[in-house]
Order: sequence, then C-alpha cells, then structure tokens
Amino acid sequence: MDIGLPKQKRPFDYRVGLTPMGVEILTRMGHRVYVERDAGQGSGFDDERYRDAGGQICYSAEEVYGRSQMILSVSRPLLPEFELLQEGQILCGFLHLAVAQPRKIEILLERKITTIAYETIQEPDGKLPVLAQASQIAGRMIPPIAAQLLQNNEGGHGILLGGVPGVPPARVVVLGAGIVGSNAARIFDAMGAHVTLMDTDIQRLQVLDERGCRTDTIVSYDFNVARAVKRADVLVGAVLIPGARTPHVVTREMVRTMKPRSVIMDISIDQGGCVETSRPTTYQNPTYIEEGVIHYCVPNMTGVVARTTTHAFINAAWPYIQEIATQGVNQALTIDQTLRHGLNTHDGKVVHPALRESLGGIG
Repeated sequence: MDIGLPKQKRPFDYRVGLTPMGVEILTRMGHRVYVERDAGQGSGFDDERYRDAGGQICYSAEEVYGRSQMILSVSRPLLPEFELLQEGQILCGFLHLAVAQPRKIEILLERKITTIAYETIQEPDGKLPVLAQASQIAGRMIPPIAAQLLQNNEGGHGILLGGVPGVPPARVVVLGAGIVGSNAARIFDAMGAHVTLMDTDIQRLQVLDERGCRTDTIVSYDFNVARAVKRADVLVGAVLIPGARTPHVVTREMVRTMKPRSVIMDISIDQGGCVETSRPTTYQNPTYIEEGVIHYCVPNMTGVVARTTTHAFINAAWPYIQEIATQGVNQALTIDQTLRHGLNTHDGKVVHPALRESLGGIG
C-alpha cells in the first residue's frame, strides 16, 4: 500500500502521523511511505531519519496526497487539503467530523473517502484506546495552565491554585469523569486545589472512588451543575459523546453566575464544546472574555507537546494502521469490530450512527 504522511497545517500542531520506526516496519513489509518535508520536525524526527527508515521525502502536500492510498494525519486536515483528497482514499486521524465544515463532509461523500477517526475507535467495553492516549496528556496539561490563568497578570482574580495555610485553595469543578477529567482532577488534587468531579454516570464515579480518588464526586444533574458552576474558580469541560457533537451542559445563564475573572477551560471544544459561551481559540490567542469570565478553548491542545503525544497515540493506533495496510481497509473492517467503530464515512455514506445524527441524518 502507498501511505502518506503530510505535515500538519493547523497552527501550533507539531505532531506527525507516524514515527520513523513505524515507517521502517511498513517499508520492510513492502509498503511505500511518502513523507512531506519537515513533517516530523516538531516531534523531533528530521527528514534524514525518515529517509533512513525507507520513507520517500516529498516536497509538497500535493505530492503526498497524489501518490498515496492512505493518508495518516493527526488533526483534521484544512479545507485546501480536503480538496487534495483522491477518489477512494483512506484518511486516518483525530477528525472530529461532527463539527467539520459542510464542504469537508461533501468532499468525503462525493469522493467516497473512507475515514477512520481515531477518537471513535472503540473496544467492546466502551474504551477508546487511541483517544485515551491523547486524553491523558490533555488532562495532565490542564492544571498548570489553569494555575497560570488564575494569576492577575493573565487576567485572573489572583488566586493561588493550592492556597496556603489560613487561605483556602481555588475551587475547581471538572465536568466529565472520563480520561481527560479524571487525569485533570488527579493533578488538580495533587496541586492542592479543592476539586469537584461531576459525571452523569454514577458507576464511573463509583469506580474512581474505589480507586482512591480523593476529590468530591457529584452526579451532574442540571441543578447540581448550576450550583457547582456558580461557586467555581476554575471550570473544566471534559464531556464526550464519541462521534457526536458535544451538548451544551453549561448554559450562558450559568456562566453569568460565575465570579468575575474566574476561568473556563472547555476541553470538549474539539467536538463543539460543552459550554454555550465557548468558541475555538489557538495558542496565539488562547483566551477571551465572555460574560466576565476567562475562556480557554484550544482544540488539539496536545499539539504543542508533540513528541510525547506522537509516541503515545501511535502506540495505540499502530495495530490498526498495520492492519489496514496489511489486510486492506475492507478486510480489516470486517475482522476487527473495534476498528469498525472508527469508521465514519465509507463509499459515499456517513456510517457512524452518532456522527450521522449530529449531521442531521446526512449521508
């Protein structure tokens, strides 16, 4: 199979779709891998390493897309890259198609692109093996960023996250007890904050309690959410419905009740955001003020710890990449139920149920 590794074009995304070791394994198996120049530089892999691994260096995205049967991206490509997709190609990455531009969906269906969204690859027990790797990293990045945003010089109301004797710590509310939320809560707790972890799934909260989670846990009924949001110095949105657009769990009215210059970090922004006042930002301008509250809503936030993230998600994605390359996508989807959950579009149709619902039944 001919496999392409384009350079990530989104701002501040330094990750790459495959490591040189992965390229070496694939080329030894007889596959051809086309690597766009400097694609791995941000992750610490120069072109020479890819060349030594058997990859062929290409000098434009057009060449990579034009020569490949399967494209290994990381984040969802930009619209000009979507225009480069060829009939019947396979596109893999963290695609978040529920919030993609309509034209991108049109291209996928018109050109019968098979899309494998890493964030919806799902095991029988509900675990998301590839997304979990990136989610762990995002969860652990959140607390130090929040601590900085609380500082006066960043616009915050001057609270030390962990407090000191005689002065209470910041109140942190985490919505969603999945991988992002539980990792964030653990680090917040270790930094001395007062943490409340909320989820609709009481069984999930029970499991965390049995594992020794020291944070307060509350079922996230609407009235509980409203009360917790009002008291929060930091609100973390970590809500996820695989493949679907994230619902607004926190309304604008709830945001209005928060203390001035408190902080919202909506990590669900990749799938549309769980806070009504959220909108995507970038690392160049990561925050904005809405209803008197600081909002931090950077999609693909792990793109700036590229080396760690690339290694982590490839560890989990590699078996599926290898399976598709070796078996062909149709055979791989037939024999692997877990991979089949990652299938979003195929043969001109939207096939993932949650995505189809989010797109209003299109496809």
